[in-house]
Amino acid sequence: MCNKSKKEFIEAIRSRYLVSSKKQKQLILDEVCLVCHYNRKYAIRVLNHKEKTKKPKKAGRKKKYNDPEIFTALKSIWISTNLICSKRLKSVIPLWIDFYQGSLSEENKKLLIQLSASTIDRLLRPIKSRFRKKGLATTKPGSLIKKKVPIRTNQWDETRPGFIEADTVAHCGGSVSGSFVYTVNTVDIATGWIESRAIWGKGQKGAFEAIKSIEQTLPFKIRGFDSDNGSEFLNWHLLAYFTKRKRPVQYTRSRAYRKNDNAHIEGKNWTHIRQYFGYHRFDDIKIVDLMNDIYINEWSSFFNFFIPSSKIIKKQRVGSKVIKKLDQPKTPFQRVLESESVPKKVKTDLIKRSKQLNPFSLQKAIAEKIKMILKLV
Repeated sequence: MCNKSKKEFIEAIRSRYLVSSKKQKQLILDEVCLVCHYNRKYAIRVLNHKEKTKKPKKAGRKKKYNDPEIFTALKSIWISTNLICSKRLKSVIPLWIDFYQGSLSEENKKLLIQLSASTIDRLLRPIKSRFRKKGLATTKPGSLIKKKVPIRTNQWDETRPGFIEADTVAHCGGSVSGSFVYTVNTVDIATGWIESRAIWGKGQKGAFEAIKSIEQTLPFKIRGFDSDNGSEFLNWHLLAYFTKRKRPVQYTRSRAYRKNDNAHIEGKNWTHIRQYFGYHRFDDIKIVDLMNDIYINEWSSFFNFFIPSSKIIKKQRVGSKVIKKLDQPKTPFQRVLESESVPKKVKTDLIKRSKQLNPFSLQKAIAEKIKMILKLV
């Protein structure tokens, strides 16, 4: 008997087998084993087997975000912000959406703004693996001036703008020998406002001029300046510059070999410098002017007006764990506007400046200029 005939025979006899008594089942099993040449236990399993009926799918909520327009706009903004996380991207979308030049209906525009962080992760999950961010300690200890500069480690909860953390990023490639470009990077602890300048080498004069240039562009006065123990920061020029003025600046330093003391600037070194310039060696002095052109013209506006970040508002230790509570992601520009310490005139000037900026244009200009720099490497 062929398999098809066996199947038809079993189907015909199954209904009678299932309602039969124990003795009748024994007789049916004898018949099945004789006709189909089945093992008795296998025959029992075959006769007891019921065909599974496909259950109708439950009628769920209609998908709102599967329109290609929404995905294309979301992907464009995500890539332009250098692949930031979904929680920050959710805060970016309302700031960037008016500048998006692709096809996007008003209905989809509203849906895009309503996206939750988890939905953003779900929509971007299929393409995340295809994109990667671009990507040596060079700090030397200062001299006897350390005794003049106090150590401070508890500045993470400053609420007034003007308390600055500073550090240098070495664009040295894999070797610190010879001369190459450094970036002097600064961040305001309260607002997250960043300013950067490129210098040739790690001399005290170059770092001093970079810090003076940065101070002139900040929308608030410097109240405190905190750095590591590198000689480019711990020197008599900078000490006199900050302390010998009508309103002296609190000039402090971190503990040696404790990077977490400067956690704010260490994080910005990665997200704002390394992810864009990578770890290439910039040993051409022409690159200094090219990098400063980016830092002054596009860099500050792009990151301070259009890239939000979260701040820790509460820390609690539970056993061996530290539970951190973060606020809603905001741009440095938004935090400056919320600050009562910043004069109204400064806020008005910043608002006027923000209305003249386009994040997509800034990002495009930054990308093109970085390509020019990398051609020189």
